[in-house]
Amino acid sequence: MSPGPPTAGGALLPPATGAWREGDPWGRRRWHHRADPLPLESGGTLPGVTLAYETWGRLAPDGSNAVLVPHALTGDSHVAGPAGPGHPTPGWWDALVGPGRALDTDRWFVVAPNVLGGCQGSTGPASPRPDGRRWAGSFPRLTQRDQVRAEAGLADALGIERWALVIGGSMGGMRALEWAVSFPPRVAALLLLACPAVASADQIAWASAQIHAIRADPHWRNGAYHDAGPGRGPHTGLGIARRIAHTTYRSGEELQARFGHRPQDGEDPRAGGRYQVESYLDHQAAKLVGRFDAGSYVVLCEAMNAHDIGRGRGGTRPALARVGARTLVAGVDSDRLYPIGQQEELAAGIPSADAVRRLSSPFGHDGFLIETGQVAALVRELLGTV
Repeated sequence: MSPGPPTAGGALLPPATGAWREGDPWGRRRWHHRADPLPLESGGTLPGVTLAYETWGRLAPDGSNAVLVPHALTGDSHVAGPAGPGHPTPGWWDALVGPGRALDTDRWFVVAPNVLGGCQGSTGPASPRPDGRRWAGSFPRLTQRDQVRAEAGLADALGIERWALVIGGSMGGMRALEWAVSFPPRVAALLLLACPAVASADQIAWASAQIHAIRADPHWRNGAYHDAGPGRGPHTGLGIARRIAHTTYRSGEELQARFGHRPQDGEDPRAGGRYQVESYLDHQAAKLVGRFDAGSYVVLCEAMNAHDIGRGRGGTRPALARVGARTLVAGVDSDRLYPIGQQEELAAGIPSADAVRRLSSPFGHDGFLIETGQVAALVRELLGTV
């Protein structure tokens, strides 16, 4: 068995050369390196940006068949395909991408970048600065616009002038929307799932609690923990953050139906044991701690909190009016984190969008990931007109 990819505090780090070779434990991942500094919305720059990405299908000679799939908060570039070296879990939208599927790779060239600030091969807090030391806690604050600007450089490098479709949900939907507003001529069709035009006070509050949980961990060390040794990162804080987040990703009705007030098998909550729902959240926390970097989690949560499509553009309505893409907007009817009223605002403000579509699901916000049949129908509706 080939060794796994190099890690630091849960962060996947690209090979020093950035070159990919068949048989590399990184699997099918590729890297785009930007030599020029990336200007940031905060006023600074980020030098030497690298984006990890994966592709499926073949790009048409005129570049007209490219589809961009930005991922959500703890996702990565592995949208489709089995678990394997470099990818500990199967593709998170595997049912959508492949021959004969909604994103038919016999026709479409699908591109999925790992977000700037992430920990799955792209430049983030665990990455080296120009002086060779890790960015760690000094990594600059990012916004969705910074991340999309980095992705635009990847598109240029791939020879893609215009995306046939940009599709994303949650944080991926924020970036999909930012693409359509920042670069209207470069997006032909747009599918927005379970995302807002601007982060609400409720969403910022939930994310803030998660950020504080990580920073309160004594192993946080102001973000400079990556070289502290195995098991010395802020894993407890990251696990608490995940428990908070995952509770908001699911509906109360689903949690009640699955777990109710039942104790975990063999445990008595009155004697220090757990309820079933606690065991479930513990499991979700342990999975994330094993594959994700706490520093990236903080950076990405702060970027999501900064999401405001109307900032510097005269407000939400003028910004949404800039979208020239054919657009469908969909929300999950049981989503308590990104309630469907936020998608109704998007649909009302984007000139080409009709009424918001509803994904029927008991799973809450995670419905945009789980209800792939309903999402596939929306993809086919949009791409069927191409």
